[in-house]
Amino acid sequence: MAVPLAAALLASACGAPPAKAVPKEVAVWKNLGAWSGRGNAQTESFLGLTGALRMHWQTKNEAPKGTGTFRLILQSSISGRALQEPVDEQGLGEGTAYVAEDPRVFYISVESANLDWSFTVEEALFGSHADNPKEPH
Repeated sequence: MAVPLAAALLASACGAPPAKAVPKEVAVWKNLGAWSGRGNAQTESFLGLTGALRMHWQTKNEAPKGTGTFRLILQSSISGRALQEPVDEQGLGEGTAYVAEDPRVFYISVESANLDWSFTVEEALFGSHADNPKEPH
């Protein structure tokens, strides 16, 4: 009788093991560069390790009014070929464009007329995060 009672007491004292935290998938945006200007331009090359890019852009100071154009063309630094054209805008504005490409070295060609422009390029880095509650001592 002592052995079953001791086993029951031991099982109830220990209880069930604490549940393990489920990792949450997260994306962190890393800045790859920022550029501004007026007219046509080309950025220096930058490395995209994941190929998941986000571009925030803004245009202003259009003169003469109604004639501004702004295009961003993502290009391969290896072959020089155009990969995608995430932004093609007329006049003043701002926005965010997303691009999914194979990881590689990129650059951006800016084709613009009659306005000032600025943009940033960020890359998504993916991982997981688990909340670890303190374990009882």
